[in-house]
Amino acid sequence: MKATVYHGARDLRIESVPDPTMIEPTDAIVRVTRAAICGSDLWFYRGVTQLEPGARTGHEFVGVVEATGPDVRTVRTGDAVIAPFAYSDGTCEFCRAGLQTACVHGGFFGGENGAQAELVRVPFADGTLVKMPDAIANDPAKLDASAALCDVVGTGYFGAVAAETGPGSTVVVVGDGAVGLCAVLSAAKLLRAETIVAVGHNAKRLAMATRFGATHTLNSHDADTAERVVELTHGGSPHVVEAVGNQESLELALNVARPGGTVSFVGVPHNVTAVPIATMFEHHVTLRGGPAPVRAYLPELIAALADGRIDPSPVFDRAVPLAEVPEGYAAMDERRAIKVLVRP
Repeated sequence: MKATVYHGARDLRIESVPDPTMIEPTDAIVRVTRAAICGSDLWFYRGVTQLEPGARTGHEFVGVVEATGPDVRTVRTGDAVIAPFAYSDGTCEFCRAGLQTACVHGGFFGGENGAQAELVRVPFADGTLVKMPDAIANDPAKLDASAALCDVVGTGYFGAVAAETGPGSTVVVVGDGAVGLCAVLSAAKLLRAETIVAVGHNAKRLAMATRFGATHTLNSHDADTAERVVELTHGGSPHVVEAVGNQESLELALNVARPGGTVSFVGVPHNVTAVPIATMFEHHVTLRGGPAPVRAYLPELIAALADGRIDPSPVFDRAVPLAEVPEGYAAMDERRAIKVLVRP
């Protein structure tokens, strides 16, 4: 099969590699029909983090089941399915608590089993895969959009939920990447927040935030952004989502939180050097987050996409075939694209 293989910073190649085979009786093999490039993939692409040369890339995919192991019960050959970015057994104490990214037997797609490829082996198929309704599988536009549920929609939704956003509430989303935009979408369309302040520095993305339901947008590069957010929210927001993962965004998120408020952090924190614990202490602010347990939310998110309550497809502002995945990475790295869809 063809797969995207990492050879070093800004050096990805499409190569022929062996087809995956089932290792455990709980495995399934899925033929990828849609995949995506994630903002977190840019960390290794830029050389900020390192992968072993030869690792296969990608952790977001939907597809059709090609084969199942003898112990798989919930999906069968020919089923259209969607996978979260992490696989999990679905039975351990953390999976039962809705924290599948902490599964004691789980892991993340990528490495030897990347999703920017033609085929993927899915460990713990029963705990990981969710069947797609025909309303998505048979609709090319919704099938495209479904690739966003694997990570960015689920992560954005988790961010809004972890910040305790609810009907009629006020929430601030720091970050205008795909996760931040999907946090806005989730807060507006699923959690029914009343005031949603999106903070970023890209005019096109902030316009999309408004399209997704933001009531206010602010430029994070302005010197008085924190003061303006506090003014807009009448003393700070009780719910804040940090969707970037750097020091400046975390500090901004904590500085605009209302005393007693909750800040969720769902941006991978590669550039966070210190948590402003004094600010949290002085303002009674709770900080919570981590890798989003997308599997817990997939049934709800799939239903919302199928019935039209959400449409995350605008975050995909570029689509490439598998052969052009390296160009897709370059486009995101150079901010010529928010998020790239891959149609193998």
